[in-house]
Amino acid sequence: MTKRIFRAIFIAAVSVLIACILLIMSFLYNYFSNVQKSELKTELFLASEAVEKSGISYLENININECRLTLIDADGDVLFDNQSDSNRMENHLEREEVRKAFENGYGEDERYSATLTEKTIYCAKKLSDNSVLRISVSQYTVLTIFLGTIQPIMIVLIIALVISFILASRLSKRIIRPLNEVDLDNPLENDTYGEILPLLSKIANQQKKIKKQADELNKHKREFSSITSNMNEGLILLGSDRKILSLNPAAESFLADPNECIGKFFIEAERDSELINALKKVDSEGDGEVRTVRNGRIYQLNISCVSDMGEISGYVILIIDVTEKVNEEVRRKEFTANVSHELKTPLQSIMGSAELIENGIVQKNDIPQFIENIRRESARLLTLINDIIKLSGLDENTDLLKQEFDLFKVAEECIERLKVSAEKHNITVKLNGKSAIMTSVKTLVTEIVHNLIDNAIRYNKENGMVNVSILDKKIVVKDTGIGIPPEHQERIFERFYRVDKSRSKETGGTGLGLAIVKHAAEDIRAKIEMKSKVNEGTEITVFFDAVQYENLPKEHAKTTMQTE
Repeated sequence: MTKRIFRAIFIAAVSVLIACILLIMSFLYNYFSNVQKSELKTELFLASEAVEKSGISYLENININECRLTLIDADGDVLFDNQSDSNRMENHLEREEVRKAFENGYGEDERYSATLTEKTIYCAKKLSDNSVLRISVSQYTVLTIFLGTIQPIMIVLIIALVISFILASRLSKRIIRPLNEVDLDNPLENDTYGEILPLLSKIANQQKKIKKQADELNKHKREFSSITSNMNEGLILLGSDRKILSLNPAAESFLADPNECIGKFFIEAERDSELINALKKVDSEGDGEVRTVRNGRIYQLNISCVSDMGEISGYVILIIDVTEKVNEEVRRKEFTANVSHELKTPLQSIMGSAELIENGIVQKNDIPQFIENIRRESARLLTLINDIIKLSGLDENTDLLKQEFDLFKVAEECIERLKVSAEKHNITVKLNGKSAIMTSVKTLVTEIVHNLIDNAIRYNKENGMVNVSILDKKIVVKDTGIGIPPEHQERIFERFYRVDKSRSKETGGTGLGLAIVKHAAEDIRAKIEMKSKVNEGTEITVFFDAVQYENLPKEHAKTTMQTE
């Protein structure tokens, strides 16, 4: 802007200077021309008076070179000329100034030379004898005067240009300085030109709008960042050129090279060929899905393209950890297969015994034995069905009512219900501790205590012991049984998993007891610890500390195994 103002001032100054020179020269030229014409006219009248008195002899005796005197008779013939031979001169009757003098008594005219560098002024006066006396003088034209004075004019012009340059430079800087010092952060608080106040008002209004929009944008950005940062799923946003625009922490942990990947091409941060190919297919198909295994986890990537007016403007990649889902599907299939097998076995035994009795193949003395087998298998089948129903209820994760109860009394009731089973297996069950009031889901706590004591009885040795201890909102069940080998301890809480399948059938176990314990503990956020030594026994401790575990999500309910 400074250059434009400087250029405008400089050009204006030069233009005014040149115009002034031309105008002054024009005015001066006209002025001096008029003065010269007036003097020439005066000289003509003086000369005519002298001729009237002295005749042509006056002209012949006068010695003057500055002007030209010509005497013309009534016929237009030249009688005298002080600069040329009168006999050789042509008739002047048609000359403008001569013609006017014969008609009006006085006449004048101006004629330019062929090169336009000289102008001649003619003045003529009629004398009393009808002759005409003419006086003329040559005068330079404006062009000739300008060319003659070109050197001083150029000197003046150069000096004027230098002065104009300096003044224009200083003026432009002075004009711009207040504009450069404008405080755009506070546009209405500036002391500057009144002409730009409307502009500053508009800037202030625009700043308010921009600030409001920026605040809203930052708010949405913070909300988006907060949401994506707390997402368990990974989220990656790519531009149309497949450069990474944004990603959340979950996505960073997934990428092969998460360091400073913002602005990089996706292929630089992720080199999985299957994933890259899926991203390429999205251009034609609109969306895509691919699964990949990384660090022992299974991820599902849903890829979608974002279109604007039919053109792809970006890509969205959602990374979901489906490890638990896949494992759950596997467990569900295994559970279905196991349920089918476990239900089929007692049913086949019942059907086989019933068919033998029905066909009369069994002797009368053996019928009670077969009936006892049918009853035993039916009881086992009923127990299995009840356990499956319990597990299904736990899987539904239905919100159950919490209530206040005494853990010690719950243990007493469970031991009483299992008294017959303990006597059958010749096991002694002892209860230690004192009253422990707690608030939780009583039905689930009862299931945990019942199944722990039942397992300790079933998998104990002949004449074994089961010690149940209630210690400040936790229960410890310790038996003197067969123990659990280290290689089985990690899977002991899985459904239908048995360390010794033959012994499970002998004791009537369904393989679901500890699975029910684990699920119930997860639902009430309890913690399970297990210590076991082969042929010496197992000790399982369940912590019902609601204060410590109440805020833990279900999947964080802990199960700890210690091998001795």
